[in-house]
Amino acid sequence: MDFHEEAFVLSARSHGDTGAVVDLLTENHGRRSAYVAGGASRKMKPFLQAGARVMADYRARTSDHLGAVRLEPVGEGPSALFDDALALTGLAAAAGVTQGALPEREPHPGVFLAFEALMAAFEMPAVWPAIFVRFEAGLLEDLGFGLDLSKCAATGTVDDLIYVSPRTGRAVSRDAGAPYADKMLTLPPFMLGAQSGLIEGDVRAGFDLTGHFLEQFVFHPQNKPLPPARVWMLDKLGDAGRI
Repeated sequence: MDFHEEAFVLSARSHGDTGAVVDLLTENHGRRSAYVAGGASRKMKPFLQAGARVMADYRARTSDHLGAVRLEPVGEGPSALFDDALALTGLAAAAGVTQGALPEREPHPGVFLAFEALMAAFEMPAVWPAIFVRFEAGLLEDLGFGLDLSKCAATGTVDDLIYVSPRTGRAVSRDAGAPYADKMLTLPPFMLGAQSGLIEGDVRAGFDLTGHFLEQFVFHPQNKPLPPARVWMLDKLGDAGRI
């Protein structure tokens, strides 16, 4: 099986004395692991960093065989963020969540496009955390576990939706959820497309919401915790007063 297309590097690890095994996110062929000859060299290492965009020339004898790939860098990649430690932390978290959540060799073109948009957002410090939350919500939807925030699960109303059921992922209105408020997840307005600005706590609530369902539906069934890079990102964003 062969293909030639752009991809994002999710991770890379040394393999043997000179090579590396890289995990790639491609648009049309999903998440792919492949061997990179010479991947341990100084020349190759800069564009084997998480989030680097590359042109991948992939070849494998069979569809389930670990293929080999030749890579060429596309654009600046993570080097454009070297002066922004928080953005680099977010980039590592995005790669970790994507790699951990996506099954290998299963096409998810929507996730590729959303990841592409998130990579661009890391150059906008004020907004990327909220975009990251939307990315995780989209990832859940693409995997078949989308949140239903269109109307109240109990009454059908579309007004005053401020909760999400931690069991079903469906929105709940203020009145319907009031008796169970201590058990509900908070639904921040920006996840409903509200045009008003973010207020303190909104992004944290968004991360709590998507994190709950990523853990429940995606990572727990694999007997894995949420990626440590995501936990580290939230700690750093909290320390910086960004969530």
